[in-house]
Amino acid sequence: MAHSGSGETAVTERSGQGREAETGYAPVNGLQMYYEIHGVAGTGTPLMLLHGGLFNIDLQFGEVLPGLAQGRQVIAADFQAHGRTGDIDRPLATADLASDVVGLLQHLGIAKVDVFGFSVGGAVALYLAIKHPDLVRKAIVSSVAFNPDGDRPENTEAVGEMTVDMIAGTPMEQDYLAKSPNPDKLQDLLNKLGTYDQGSSGWSEDDIRAIAAPTLITVGDCDAVKLQHAVRFLQLRGGDVNGDFVGVPTSQLAVFPGSTHFFGMARTTMVLDAVTGFLDAPQASS
Repeated sequence: MAHSGSGETAVTERSGQGREAETGYAPVNGLQMYYEIHGVAGTGTPLMLLHGGLFNIDLQFGEVLPGLAQGRQVIAADFQAHGRTGDIDRPLATADLASDVVGLLQHLGIAKVDVFGFSVGGAVALYLAIKHPDLVRKAIVSSVAFNPDGDRPENTEAVGEMTVDMIAGTPMEQDYLAKSPNPDKLQDLLNKLGTYDQGSSGWSEDDIRAIAAPTLITVGDCDAVKLQHAVRFLQLRGGDVNGDFVGVPTSQLAVFPGSTHFFGMARTTMVLDAVTGFLDAPQASS
């Protein structure tokens, strides 16, 4: 693994869930961005994991990460103001978080990844697939709409009004206080999440059609994203066809039963089956 630039030297240690991993901090865009590397290098395209808002590597991917790291290298990072990555004087926005990920991969000397993002991380994964097509081989975009029309309104309203008292005693609060270098700034994080990408019109249908990377869209059946929007997302990616007659499209949709937004990874076996099956499927030559 090549490491360039300054920043804390990566070391092999136990990560938050007791997994052995190479960990370190990458200097990107004024941040010291925390990352972990699991699995074995040289086993194909590395997989980049991008968590959702108010979550972190452990909270979002802790249950599925060991399965994902079997047979592939997995890189996971904590976004600005999340987990072990501190905050800076900058709003939270998809374009900035995507720039941080690009900087991290440059720091690690990695030219191409598969990317698996959930919620905010899904928005970043989608941004990377659209704006940095050479960087992304396959994209897994989970529990996120490609434009605001796909969001259920109550979710946006709830996030915009969130206070520290409302999440007191939750794993999100406990993990933030235990890991953050800014433990006194939890309300600042909630405020920034409340205005995340505010005023953005999202992506056009033409933007989604033009994505080069095969795309797996995942959503819970009682998620913050409308199911009809997820189906439209699939249609724009060449799906919703009779595969027995025309073949199975490279872009696919997985709907997880009994799954909400905050517990989108709860169906661990289903998530692993869908994600690893998609990643391991042969990619048609262009």
